[in-house]
Order: sequence, then C-alpha cells, then structure tokens
Amino acid sequence: MDAVRVALLREVLAGTEWLGATRRFAGVLRGSVVAHGGGLLLAGTPEYEPWHLAAHLVDEAAWSGTPELAPTLVRQHARPSDPAHLAVGPGRISAARRGETLLVVAPEEPASLLERVHDARRAGVTVLALGGAGGSELAAMAHDTLAVPEGAELDLDSVQHLVSAAAGENAGPPRARRGFRDRLCRLTEALTAPPPAPW
Repeated sequence: MDAVRVALLREVLAGTEWLGATRRFAGVLRGSVVAHGGGLLLAGTPEYEPWHLAAHLVDEAAWSGTPELAPTLVRQHARPSDPAHLAVGPGRISAARRGETLLVVAPEEPASLLERVHDARRAGVTVLALGGAGGSELAAMAHDTLAVPEGAELDLDSVQHLVSAAAGENAGPPRARRGFRDRLCRLTEALTAPPPAPW
C-alpha cells in the first residue's frame, strides 16, 4: 500500500478509534526501539509471516531518519540457504536479550511461538503484539498490544500499513521530522514532475 492509499484509508477511518489506536501503538513501537537501541525483531507464525510489514518498516526507517525501525524478520521456516535477510530463524527470538524489542504479528498463537516469546520476555526483551484477540496468551505476555479481532472493520494487513506509516512520523528532533504529509507531497511532486530533458 503506497502513501496515497494510506492517506485515503486514514480519511475513511477519520472519527473511528483505529487512527488513534494505530498511532498510539506505533508510538510505543518507535519509543521502544529508539529508547533501548537494541534492535527490532519482527516475528509471525508458521502460517503468517509479516514480510510486507518488514519492508514498510525498512522504508519508514529510511524516510524518517530512524534506523532503529528497520527490523530483523524472524521466519519460522528459515533455511541457511535463504538470502541473509530471510535466513533468520526462530532461534533468534530465544537469543534475544534486554534492550531488544520483539514485535509479534500473529492472527493465531502457536504454542511454540508462545514459548519463545515467554523466554524473550523473561530475558528482558520488550514484547509488542499485533493481531488476534485482546484477551489472548500473547496479549497477556506483551508489554503493549493492538488487537485486530476477527470481523473488525479493518483486517490485519490494513492495520499493519497504518502502524508502519505512523511509526515513521514524528521521529527525531522537531527540525528533522518528516511527517506523512511531507512525504506525500514529495511523492506527488515526483510523480507529476515533467520527464528530464533528453541529452
């Protein structure tokens, strides 16, 4: 989803609780990774890998000047032969330590994932959860959570887009901030600019 679609989605959701909830959660995420500086781990489940959210957070990290937002994607079925950015397996969650942040995106909660998250929490990792129902085991372990219950107005993918866009906003000192509207304006200018003159 590009910046224009996120802007339209926000317009449609104006007056609902989703905008405030996604911005609040994004602020907690940004605050955790910036304050602790230990890095961001992003994990899903064997059936649901949040690779799309990982890509958006990498973009937001670059656009906002907040490199801490760029996550390490932890894949449940990673293989050593995968490219380096896709070869990080679930053992990385168990190896996580104090100062790191773990964002779990899970529509459902496999027991093996819950065990690893529990171990990470005991090691001092800040655990954030996105998805599933609010009263789940994962939500009980997390320091903060944003529930996306089945049948909600938004699906988990749309909520991830809102969270990633909001995570890059208002980052850094006031003069260095690059808000969503600024990025949207730059994108619009780039798309509507005349082509360069031929040589």
